[in-house]
Amino acid sequence: MERGAGWSSGCYIAWIAAAWLLLGTWRPTGAELTCRSCFSPSASSPASFRVKLLQQPTPLEVPRGASLGPSSGEEGQTLQEKKQPCRGWSAGGRGEEAGGGEAGEAAAELREARGWGQPAAGGVGGVGSSAPEEGAPGVRRGAGRARRSAKPGRSGQLLGRARGRGGSLALSSEEAQLLPRDARRAVAAAGKAPRAKRSSADQRPFGPDPLGAADGPKAAQAAGRGSREEGRLGRLRGGGEELKLTGTTFALAGDAAHNQAMVHWSGYNSSVILILTKLYDFNLGSVTESSLWRSTDYGTTYEKLNDKVGLKTVLSYLYVSPTNKRKIMLLSDPDIESSILISNDEGATYQKYRLSFYIQSLLFHPIQEDWILAYSIDQKLYSSMDFGRRWQIMHERITPNRFYWSVSGLDKEPDLVHMEARTTDGYAHYITCRIQECSETTRSGPFLRSIDTSSLVVQDEYIFIQVTSGGRANYYVSYKREPFTQIKLPKYSLPKDMHIISTDENQVFAAVQEWNQNDTYNLYISDTRGIYFTLALENVKRSQGVEGNIIIDLYEVAGIKGIFLANKKVENQIKTFITYNKGRDWRLLEAPDSDLRGDPIHCALPFCSLHLHLQISENPYTSVSISSKETVPGLIIATGNVGPELSSTEIGMFISSDGGNSWRQIFEEEYNVWFLDWGGVLVAMKHTSMPIRHLWVSFDEGRTWNKYGFTSAPLFVDGSLVEQGIETQIMTIFGHFSLRSEWQLVKVDYKSLFNRRCTKDDFQTWHLHNQGEPCVMGERKIYKKRKAGAWCALNRDYSRTVVSEPCICAEWDFECDYGYERHNNNQCIPAFWFNPSSQVKDCSLGQSYLNSTGYRRIVSNNCTDGLREKYAAKPEQCPGKAPRGLHILTSNGKLVTEQGYNTTFIILMEEGDLQRTNIQLDFGDGTAVSYANFSPIEDGIRHIYKSTGIFQVTAYAENNLGSDLASFFLHVVCPVERVHLSVPFVAIRNKEVNLTAVVWPSQSGTLTYFWWFGNNTKPFITLDSSISYTFTTEGMNTVTVQVSAGSILIQDTKDIAVHEYFQSQLLSFSPNLDYHNPDIPEWREDISRVIKRALVQVTGIPEEQVLVAVFPGLPTAAELFILPHQNMSERRKGSEGDLEQAVEILFNALNQNLVQFELKPGVEVIVYVTQLTLAPLVDSGAGHSSSAMLMLLSVVFVGLAVFLIYKFKRKIPWINIYAQVQHDKEQEMIGSVSQSENAPKITLSEFTDPEELMDKELDTRVIGSISTISNSESTKEIPNCTSV
Repeated sequence: MERGAGWSSGCYIAWIAAAWLLLGTWRPTGAELTCRSCFSPSASSPASFRVKLLQQPTPLEVPRGASLGPSSGEEGQTLQEKKQPCRGWSAGGRGEEAGGGEAGEAAAELREARGWGQPAAGGVGGVGSSAPEEGAPGVRRGAGRARRSAKPGRSGQLLGRARGRGGSLALSSEEAQLLPRDARRAVAAAGKAPRAKRSSADQRPFGPDPLGAADGPKAAQAAGRGSREEGRLGRLRGGGEELKLTGTTFALAGDAAHNQAMVHWSGYNSSVILILTKLYDFNLGSVTESSLWRSTDYGTTYEKLNDKVGLKTVLSYLYVSPTNKRKIMLLSDPDIESSILISNDEGATYQKYRLSFYIQSLLFHPIQEDWILAYSIDQKLYSSMDFGRRWQIMHERITPNRFYWSVSGLDKEPDLVHMEARTTDGYAHYITCRIQECSETTRSGPFLRSIDTSSLVVQDEYIFIQVTSGGRANYYVSYKREPFTQIKLPKYSLPKDMHIISTDENQVFAAVQEWNQNDTYNLYISDTRGIYFTLALENVKRSQGVEGNIIIDLYEVAGIKGIFLANKKVENQIKTFITYNKGRDWRLLEAPDSDLRGDPIHCALPFCSLHLHLQISENPYTSVSISSKETVPGLIIATGNVGPELSSTEIGMFISSDGGNSWRQIFEEEYNVWFLDWGGVLVAMKHTSMPIRHLWVSFDEGRTWNKYGFTSAPLFVDGSLVEQGIETQIMTIFGHFSLRSEWQLVKVDYKSLFNRRCTKDDFQTWHLHNQGEPCVMGERKIYKKRKAGAWCALNRDYSRTVVSEPCICAEWDFECDYGYERHNNNQCIPAFWFNPSSQVKDCSLGQSYLNSTGYRRIVSNNCTDGLREKYAAKPEQCPGKAPRGLHILTSNGKLVTEQGYNTTFIILMEEGDLQRTNIQLDFGDGTAVSYANFSPIEDGIRHIYKSTGIFQVTAYAENNLGSDLASFFLHVVCPVERVHLSVPFVAIRNKEVNLTAVVWPSQSGTLTYFWWFGNNTKPFITLDSSISYTFTTEGMNTVTVQVSAGSILIQDTKDIAVHEYFQSQLLSFSPNLDYHNPDIPEWREDISRVIKRALVQVTGIPEEQVLVAVFPGLPTAAELFILPHQNMSERRKGSEGDLEQAVEILFNALNQNLVQFELKPGVEVIVYVTQLTLAPLVDSGAGHSSSAMLMLLSVVFVGLAVFLIYKFKRKIPWINIYAQVQHDKEQEMIGSVSQSENAPKITLSEFTDPEELMDKELDTRVIGSISTISNSESTKEIPNCTSV
């Protein structure tokens, strides 16, 4: 739909009629930011971004689609310009300014959108993007961080094409009054309800006229009373014509399809800008096209450099050395080739080098411009000392994002690298080494034990690690590279998660999620050494970043130390609090006295206050909800709302000029605001995804604004880049005139706004205070700033602080010391769990120590005298104490260790003289050590156990005042490698059988056995490797045994055929089978199936009645089991005859050599009968009959026959009798006894000792004899656990 900028002067009736028809037939729509070739982001969030580099300045990379505006429709009053009798209606996502038809010209393009990207990290100036000069994202363990001002050099984001949202109708209250009542209802229904009617004075339209008229209120009146948002922007200078800024527009021709761009401004005071545009295919997950552009005139014109880098080269990333901005590095897309391009002249020329690995991220040295660390996709770390021309590997298993360069002044070698590396056993360790001497022999471990994965953080003077022991996380810190010390949190905080937020000013801010918290964190603050932490604020709101990282709602105000803002959850409401003394005292923010219209705001504390959004975008081109700047102390700009709690819908822009004491509203919608000229000038641009062509400039800290046009046609704004440096007078705006057009780069030069340099008459002073108290953090400070309305440029030697003097120490300059809690009377009292005397255990008799009074002066507080002496720690003589609270544990907190490996024991003592207490440690294996004091054992005592078992480890501490004892039982095991379940192939129902688990190695220490039978959900648990079990169900029964040794769990499963009765037959084979017998379980199983299939084919006996088991060893032998028909238990007598008949058929076939099979072409194997053994037919019934007597006589006769054969077996060769004992004696193995005199008869009870079982199995391998054992495996060698 097209709309003109203005209509002729007599068209009120036509204008109203058109509005009425339009409202009746049209409703606003909210087109989401989408991409033809990628995913669709959520309606409530801009494009997804990811950090590409670690703590490293990079070029700005912005996805097309990551517009300055939100991606879902908002409601609220629009900016209003002074109305003419008849003028065009403004249309925009949240109400665009009229004039020129900015929204209407692109409305037809809203059906399509391009490009969302996934960027890296960084920040460039203002509420729209943080200034690169100040602050830094919070240091974090894992991914958590707090909102803070950005430190220098944090750039490198992805710019993406913005997308329109369908026009919405924006009316001023005056325009709404011209409509009929029903029309006004329609406006309200469309989400743009008109303001309530005000007095005649308030009804006057404010602000600049789009056609040039300037009859709004005077600037002084607007500043004093406030006005509607458009009127609040002040008057246009010059009256008749629209004010314009000096600017140029350049189109990146041929890149219309590219949906990502990386932008880099080459250093301070440099005119070079580099832009890398890319076509990223989200389906393929790679870059398919790229273009490199370079400007040498601050972005006025650009040159395409594709021919200089190679026309077929596809580039994926652009980097710059943080210490030499002239050095540029480009990475090619790894899917096409792995190479880098290096420039030493700000990107004018390039040299190409091939790589043997794929780079995932880079880390530049903070001082040496040519030193780089590269992290590869396969988690290897490489180093280069010539800016990427040559690389060498440092380590092959590095945790992502856990490698750090040395810190100047703390580490001895400048080329030292801190790394979190993983060993082959999967444990993570903290190691250091130099880049040119990083081998297994030169790597050192500052912390001897293993650490939790992704827990190493090296930041400033501190190094943090985490070690989980006994299910609890323990945190350690090294201050100035001293030995690690365990961090002391309040005893019952019991942290589930911990994030290091800040290490500035020799103090650590940490966010801790305690055991009873889910969606909030507690804020803790440490002493100088980072060891003792005290609570600063409870229940701080946390949010989740686009990559799942935890973000803490805490913001440190730049330029003034000690001021923090935090969002706290209070009775399910989120409220914003501020502190002026680093968290000792917090209070709610006072709401502005009046709104933009000048109406008073009735907001009484504590029920109503001002609440601010504290998010800082990971992309500098998207909205940053709060910003401050080092060069303009006290000035804070943020989005928020007035009310009982923080709201995500009722958003306005607020500013404070006095460090957060008082606030003023500057916009009723969300704007992006940048700092110019050392922060003394503010530039605002509407946060919208609709096309715009205006921005606003303020020289008086947002009290009045002047509107400027920066482009001739409305522009879909994707982002903006502010000139690096603290003067900051040039801005580059990126966008598109339509969603199908090329990238448009608009250079805006603000230098024309400054007509002169500031003199001393252009400044005024202001006093920093906290609700009238002039002393903040122990100092009284007076600053100077530019006077409102002084259109002058600040000098480079501009000094913002005039007076700084210390104050007398007062109550608010001290916080409670570790172990103390502040009570209602404002006194610090020891917590119930804290014993103040326990802090003197490091103090030896005859020495002195500083005894805490329960207070400590806030770190960085500069107060003097006053209460300083009263609250200072007092020196006292060390008292002699007997040892008490002795504890002993392993370094990993486990009660099990492996034989042959180092075990580290830690001895702790709650009270006692560490320097005068003797320590003795008995390892329980006949070895003990003694120490004169605790000094040699601070890092633990190591010991290697040479045998498995359970050992009682005892620690004994003694001095001349007493003693203490502590002990625990340690299980020493050898890791089990394999388990074999030894069971019979066939068992008789309701008869007990023995099952045995054979474990390798045999000497594995204390093992736990879990026995699972059938479908039972509960196992039998034993410490013995054998178990007796009675099967009550006929058919195939499954048995599983699991063996647990320490953290290792292995298992084996076997099937047992259970029947009322059965018969068996020993089988032998032609000798050629032995030649092909590898004697492994898999081969025996396959051959058993082949033999069974051959038997079934020859005899015709049903397959379910035949079971064949091949024995281990040579010569090859097997046992044939003939089973009754299924479900034949009720007709046992008849089935017994059937079984005898089946046996006879099989016997005849085998005797006639009819059973044979082909092992391989040309190898025929014949199956022979070795010996027939009959299992007794067991009657499970309880009744008696005449056949019972016959059976009894038969048993007696068979027993006599067995005795005679046994007695005279040397005289009766080749006969063995197989029998199943029917009484309650132990069960024998189901099988045949060898004709060899030396072959033993094996019973299940003999398998209780695994080592004996293995010996017996090995004994069955007798050449020239046939042996039958249970369903088991044999091995030629039994491995044992050896010492390391």
